[in-house]
Amino acid sequence: MGKGNGKTDGELDLEHELPAAEGGEEAAPGSTAAKPVETSAVSEVEKLKAERDALLDRLARLQAEFDNARKRALREQHDFREFAAADVIKNFLPILDSFERALKAEGDSSDFRNGIELIYRQFQDALQKIGVQRILSAGQPFDPRIHEAVEMVDTTEVPDHYVLDELQHGYKYKDRLLRPAMVRVARNSRG
Repeated sequence: MGKGNGKTDGELDLEHELPAAEGGEEAAPGSTAAKPVETSAVSEVEKLKAERDALLDRLARLQAEFDNARKRALREQHDFREFAAADVIKNFLPILDSFERALKAEGDSSDFRNGIELIYRQFQDALQKIGVQRILSAGQPFDPRIHEAVEMVDTTEVPDHYVLDELQHGYKYKDRLLRPAMVRVARNSRG
C-alpha cells in the first residue's frame, strides 16, 4: 500500500483512502477535506476515554459500596451474637446468686443439700428456656448418633444393645447435638 509513494507501511495514504471531495475530485494533499475525518476520530477517542473513565469511577464506587455492605453485615452479625449471649447470661445470673447464698448459709447439711437441689432445678429451667434438652438414655435402645458407648456389659436383664445406665448426660440444642450421652450398653447373647 505505501510502497512507491514515499510512505512507510505504517503510515496512512490519505490521498487514496479518503473518499473523493465533493464534485467527484480527489482531495489534494494538505486540503481541509481530510481534517473532518481526523477530528471525528479524535472526538470518538475522547468520547471513549470519557466513557471508560465514567465506568471506572462507577466500578470504584460499587466496590466501595460492596465493602461497606460487607463490613456492615459483619458488624450486625457480631452485635447479634453479643446480644444473644447477653440474653443467655441473664438466665444464669439467678443461679449464680443462689450458689452464693448457699455458700454463705450456715446450718446443717440437709439445708445445704436442699439449696444445691434448688440450684440444680434453676439451672435445668434456665437451659430449658434457651432450648437445651437433656437426652433421655437409660432403658432406651443404643443410638450412636446421640450416645457414646463407654462400656459393653454382659447381662440378661436388659435386651441386647439397650442402654443400661448413663454415666454423663447428653444434651441437644433444638435439634443439634451439643454433647452425646456417655452410656453403658447391654450385651445380651439371647438377643
